[in-house]
Amino acid sequence: MTKPMLIVEQDPWLEPISAKVTERYNRFLSKLYYLTGKYGSLRNFASAYQLFGFNYDGVRKGWWYREWAPAAYALYLTGDFNAWNRYEFPLSNTGYGIWEIFLPDKTFKDSLIHGSFLKVIVKTQIGETDRIPVYSNRVVQDENNKDFKAQFWNPKSTYQFKNTQPKRSENDPLLIYEVHIGMAQEKQNVGTYDEFAETVLPHIVDSGYNAIQLMAIAEHPYYGSFGYHVSNFFAASSRFGTPESLQALIDKAHGMGLLVIMDIVHSHTVKNTREGINLFDGTDFQYTHGGNKGNHPLWDSKLFNYGKEEVLQFLLSNVRYWIELFRFDGFRFDGITSMIYTHHGINDTIFDKPYNYFDASIDNDAITYLQLANQLIHEYQDEKISIAEEVTGMPGLCSPTVAGGIGFDYRLGMGIPDFWIKLLKDQKDEEWDVEAMFRVMTNRRFDIKTIAYAESHDQALVGDKTIAFRLMDKEMYFNMDKKSNNLVVDRGIALHKMIRFFTIVLGGEAWLNFMGNEFGHPEWIDFPRVGNNWSYQYAQRQWSLLKNKQLKYHWLADFDKAMLQFVKKNKIMTALPPWLLKTDNENKTLVFERNNLIFVFNWSSEKSISSYEIPIKKTGNYKIIFSTDAVQFGGFNRIDTTIHYPSYERDGQEYMKIYNISRAAFVLKRVE
Repeated sequence: MTKPMLIVEQDPWLEPISAKVTERYNRFLSKLYYLTGKYGSLRNFASAYQLFGFNYDGVRKGWWYREWAPAAYALYLTGDFNAWNRYEFPLSNTGYGIWEIFLPDKTFKDSLIHGSFLKVIVKTQIGETDRIPVYSNRVVQDENNKDFKAQFWNPKSTYQFKNTQPKRSENDPLLIYEVHIGMAQEKQNVGTYDEFAETVLPHIVDSGYNAIQLMAIAEHPYYGSFGYHVSNFFAASSRFGTPESLQALIDKAHGMGLLVIMDIVHSHTVKNTREGINLFDGTDFQYTHGGNKGNHPLWDSKLFNYGKEEVLQFLLSNVRYWIELFRFDGFRFDGITSMIYTHHGINDTIFDKPYNYFDASIDNDAITYLQLANQLIHEYQDEKISIAEEVTGMPGLCSPTVAGGIGFDYRLGMGIPDFWIKLLKDQKDEEWDVEAMFRVMTNRRFDIKTIAYAESHDQALVGDKTIAFRLMDKEMYFNMDKKSNNLVVDRGIALHKMIRFFTIVLGGEAWLNFMGNEFGHPEWIDFPRVGNNWSYQYAQRQWSLLKNKQLKYHWLADFDKAMLQFVKKNKIMTALPPWLLKTDNENKTLVFERNNLIFVFNWSSEKSISSYEIPIKKTGNYKIIFSTDAVQFGGFNRIDTTIHYPSYERDGQEYMKIYNISRAAFVLKRVE
């Protein structure tokens, strides 16, 4: 097999483990060749949903229902179509662990109808259990007894898509608006796909984002899990509406120019047996690892065995299912660190040597699965996007599989929000080290696409605080009226803008924002649970705060919109790395150049300095083209943006003098 030297050639740090990189590549090629040889193509292999579950046979005129349950003794299909007679319709074992039954139209057309409730009874070594069919595409919860059931989903007409996937130029950065459909409305209840499409999509487009990332799409029994404990991998969550409503939402988003990314969870599955796939055939090793190896020590969930061909087929088919039936434009893969290391990223391993990434803790089967998943995703079209939530910096994570990489397009810059929260929690403003702040934002390889973000849903969960709430806390309840003067709020608004601007212009090639954070949404996220008396008070978005022009929230939203316009217009995120011009820790000032623009950040709480000298790279006159202190963004207009700042030369170096205002950032451009 071909030795993949490309990622090693690009990164000499990997030379000591080049053989390990080659082994990883060869494992991927071996599995890919095996699967394509056996099934004809990777896409054919990833078509299990066309075999299992319910599929119509147009020749025989009826429905096949199939399950893979190799250790089961017997399976019976039951539901309201046969008055829940438990043993009337047994499935036949056809070999290879596959069970099936044919339901002809002439017998079932009046009983097995759209919306019928179903379950499958599975007899195994651990007894007889009523289960949800594994490939169900519709699972609902009974409002009375809270029991989950599958629904036979066969609407008279399927949804007809009208719009194609939007095209994005190379210089147009990916700007992601992360959303949770259920909590996207102001009402204290669960929002729907239809409501989201009607009320929130227009706001996202108007704000300047070009992609949405949908959380909690695959069905999950516990609403408060944020969708990360999946039970039914092929069922769009019925809490938010029908599969057709989700398709219509995606179609409408495409028509509005938005890409749609799914937050997909293939890192684990729920332990639940009544709703999920755990112990489906009576063994603890059907889809997951057996014994303790199959248990995640922190998540209280089950871990997939990526070495089994049937598990690979199940997960890859799930990827194809969401692409083909719902037209998702890509995926954000959750929990990659947990997948690729047997220690799941829990211990204190320090990744300071290349050997750390290829030691005995690596789950090679998981890495091969991710390579296959990315191979499948990118076989559809180049515009498909794959994002890795991975914290250790695994080499080759965002390199093509043909170069020995894992094949993701982007990695999440997970260290950035952690840095901001730690800084705000542990240090006073006057203790901030501006040079360290710059290093954190730029401590990455610029040829690896990183999604920068100051905060996501993680930082908003109960027990933590958003940046806005951490900065302003209870003062947000009393002093967000424009007539109110409050130093805490003034500081919070100024730093909220600066932190986001600093992060987006330095931290990555793409940007992510969780819904509402753009306008400093107050408080935290807390889903209904026993501890809060099943309240929806904190599982909503208060859009009315943004719409009320008498409040200060819209200043932050207006700034966010202008910030996105700025980075797009000036191609900041796709430009060459920044050039550090000056660090002045005494005055908390940082100056750098990027794409021929000069950025000045003054983090000081009080030091505004006139005639402040900064070095520059090019001679000429400069003008301010962007300022966080602009009055329309809740600033104080302390700097005259009409003034030109001429450069001058001293000892072979160009300089310029500016008015360096405290707690503000501004950008200067050379006047041609």
